[in-house]
Amino acid sequence: MTSLDTIALPDTAGLSTGSEWWRTAVIYQIYPRSFADNSGDGIGDLPGVTSHLDELQQLGVDAIWLSPFQTSPQKDAGYDVADYCDVDPLFGTLADFDVMLAEAHTRSIRIIVDLVPNHSSDQHVWFQQALAAAPGSTERARYMFRDGLGKNGELPPNNWESVFGGPAWTRVTEPDGSAGQWYLHLFDTSQPDFDWHNEEVRAEFRRVLRFWLDRGVDGFRVDVAHGLIKAEGLPDYTPDPDAGSMGGEELGVPYWGQDGVHEVYRDWHAVLAEYDGDRALCAEAWMPTPEQTALWVRPDEMHQAFNFAYLETGWDAAALRAVITRSIEAYSAVGAPSTWVLSNHDVVRHASRLALTAENPQGHGIGPDSPGKPIPEVGLRRARAATAVMLALPGSSYLYQGEELGLPEVIEIPGDARQDPTWFRTNGERYGRDGCRVPIPWTADAPAYGFSPTGEAWLPQPAEWATLSRDTQVGDADSTLNLYRTLISARRAHNLGAGLLEWLEGFGDDIVAFRNGNVTVIGNTGGAPIVLPEGLAQGTVIATSGPLGFTGTGTALPADTTVWITTD
Repeated sequence: MTSLDTIALPDTAGLSTGSEWWRTAVIYQIYPRSFADNSGDGIGDLPGVTSHLDELQQLGVDAIWLSPFQTSPQKDAGYDVADYCDVDPLFGTLADFDVMLAEAHTRSIRIIVDLVPNHSSDQHVWFQQALAAAPGSTERARYMFRDGLGKNGELPPNNWESVFGGPAWTRVTEPDGSAGQWYLHLFDTSQPDFDWHNEEVRAEFRRVLRFWLDRGVDGFRVDVAHGLIKAEGLPDYTPDPDAGSMGGEELGVPYWGQDGVHEVYRDWHAVLAEYDGDRALCAEAWMPTPEQTALWVRPDEMHQAFNFAYLETGWDAAALRAVITRSIEAYSAVGAPSTWVLSNHDVVRHASRLALTAENPQGHGIGPDSPGKPIPEVGLRRARAATAVMLALPGSSYLYQGEELGLPEVIEIPGDARQDPTWFRTNGERYGRDGCRVPIPWTADAPAYGFSPTGEAWLPQPAEWATLSRDTQVGDADSTLNLYRTLISARRAHNLGAGLLEWLEGFGDDIVAFRNGNVTVIGNTGGAPIVLPEGLAQGTVIATSGPLGFTGTGTALPADTTVWITTD
């Protein structure tokens, strides 16, 4: 007989949730260029977001995180910002943003804006001024310009590599035509890194924060939050070629996770505290452990940090129990909620990733020639089960657009259609992130599956999108869309985001089993069904990621399935 002895973990924060909405929120990431295109040019826009707010309200989310929509030449899909205080014409206007914000707030949906402080576009007025100025000038001091090594400065200042592949330094031609200094770009050559030791840079970003806060935004997701400060002396560093591109597996990287970055976020915390309404900061900080990531959410810094250790954990019960325990303990120790996330715009969608059979470091992507490609049915089954585990955990959960439809990674994208800088800078050795960014389907029989009225789409959509479209799923009680709606509704009804997790023992090595409040959650990561204990089997099933089975000895939980049960 299975034992229901429990192991209690600390409260998520040890604090009352009060009005701090971000402690328990379900937050939906919108990648604007792939969400909904109102203009018909094949690229999603802000009016497209506004047009689908009703569907997001029906899904039950508390907030939307918008990936970059600011003015940009779009060399890296908007993560190369030329003007931090305006909307790129691709996505609309500031007036369109204001309408979207007001309409979202009318539906009790908060808006989180993506902010990219590590680097700007090379088209930013500051960088153009830097190129026209002399070495040692105040204009160049805003960025990481350095003299080269070698007899004539012909070698880069160090050996750092770009996250997108190739060198992280580019040499400029000075105004007089001579070969000049080098500038650092941890990403594409069109994305020069700011020098965050410069007070002018810090003051400018305070201004940017206030610009959007004054318009009424509810918070910021901070891109590359662990990368702003570089180690003194810029020492050489050679990354592990098998590690993820953002540093999540490595210690001691001289351009990730330096102590000085925390001063920046203490400053930003003070800016947000000037405003009413619990405005929130969320860090994209790819750090090796939950304990290190928790440093970003100490009481005077950020409010949330993405739990990438959880995202990168496979569909394995022991590994899940370990990372969940470690995460709750680490975040609780600093008075913060843990966040939980399975997919975003930078990783292989979890409806494919959880069924991969070969290593696939973050940022590498999968494509036609990738080893260990997933079996779609297995991936979807595991994705549904993993989501049912995630949404039952105390803290805040992030969803990525389209995962509520069960969208898999798009693998068969032709080389000439790919647009991720990673694809080009590695000469096709890495497929990059296009596969998770394909425009999502709304209507099965509409042009571009309802994404765009003209049928245009900036990345090609596969034929299978017709079977996964929202209109196909909305009336199907067993669809992935309705599973998400059920889980989010039950999560709210049972207050799971503010709950207390208690592990349940005795279910076997392949089972994730815990209680949160009056909800018992059982997830089967193994290859064989298990029979539920009689006490649980007699409870009320409030959600299940797949059909339960029945045997001569009782109710069976099949492989790759999660169930929520109440027994009172």
